[in-house]
Amino acid sequence: MKPRIIILIHYMELGGAEMALIGLLNALSPEKVNVDLFIYSHQGPLMKFIPKWVNIIPEIKSYSMIERPMIEALRCGSLGVVSRRLMAKYAHHKYVKNTPISGDDSSALQFVADCVTPILPTINPSVTYDLCISFLTPHNIGRDKVKAHKRIAWIHTDYSIVNVNAEKELPVWQAYNHIASISPDVTRSFLRTFPTLKHKIIEIENILSPDFVRTRAEEFDASSEVKGPTKLLSIGRYCTAKNYDNLPDICRRIIKAGFPDLKWYIIGYGGDEMLIRTKIEESGMQNHVILLGKRDNPYPYIKACDIYVQPSRYEGKSITVREAQMLCKPVVVTNYPTAKSQVTDGIDGCIVPLDNQGCADGIIRFIRDNNLRQQITANLQTRDYGSISEVEKIYQLI
Repeated sequence: MKPRIIILIHYMELGGAEMALIGLLNALSPEKVNVDLFIYSHQGPLMKFIPKWVNIIPEIKSYSMIERPMIEALRCGSLGVVSRRLMAKYAHHKYVKNTPISGDDSSALQFVADCVTPILPTINPSVTYDLCISFLTPHNIGRDKVKAHKRIAWIHTDYSIVNVNAEKELPVWQAYNHIASISPDVTRSFLRTFPTLKHKIIEIENILSPDFVRTRAEEFDASSEVKGPTKLLSIGRYCTAKNYDNLPDICRRIIKAGFPDLKWYIIGYGGDEMLIRTKIEESGMQNHVILLGKRDNPYPYIKACDIYVQPSRYEGKSITVREAQMLCKPVVVTNYPTAKSQVTDGIDGCIVPLDNQGCADGIIRFIRDNNLRQQITANLQTRDYGSISEVEKIYQLI
């Protein structure tokens, strides 16, 4: 019999982890494994790209309410989940009150997982899987609600930047046989927080399909929306990590240096939208920084821009940077801690300082250096950014 795998993820919205999952599912072979996919909430435009041979386990109501607005969850009758989420909120409030926090605070996620998971039903209780893959933190559900011989938990973020409650997270990570890290830099930052877990780490790069990206880039022409003599594009959730609140000021500095017609487009969605719009107005960049909102297919926009820019404060390993490279688009990334694991400066992209003036100066030099951009484009045409062979590491673990 073929080995049986279950993979767990929260939803299939437009995000780097979700795109990496689509790449993994397309790389796995139905001739070698049976795959069950459990999605907590069946939502998101990437649902339609799940391969037909993958068995999608029916949605379980209590799981789908873990991240829904509490009012909506109450209306749906999920009083148990809501009460546990309120318990988690209170416990996290006490933790934050007594703990100095620097950087992006992600500790609340583990409080919710610890409180909510015990009341959730077991997933597919009649099946004991050969391998359980928990694709996004927190990993309590993969540990407690699936029967499996082996378990892998994935790391997708830079632990040197995000704040977590290591004491609460450690027992969850310890329960897994392996911890999959997407890059050496992500591994190093994770082990600074959890040094005792070094023996569990296995590095598995995000698997992406260049054919998928290039085919979707041809689905329509985005040049009617992405216009101008100098067109920059960024893609990602409107959140602290992506640094879009500083983007209008960076754009203002570039324009002031002699690029009055520059346009900087942003595709995304999220809780920081009003903050970003406020910063656009404060910088007077209403005609230059354009929020395109959510786009189910971002690839024609990458094709239509001149330069793809990732101005992030931190990343694990940016999927959209890889996708832009697959489309042979010159990329600029800020010098966040893991940047060098993704871009070789001057070879397949450009790394610029993270501060606003340094970032603006770096982008200005890149715009003016047409020869460098052409050389980078030529280099990108000779490289493979798919990493399809990484799937062999999954087979070896079964």
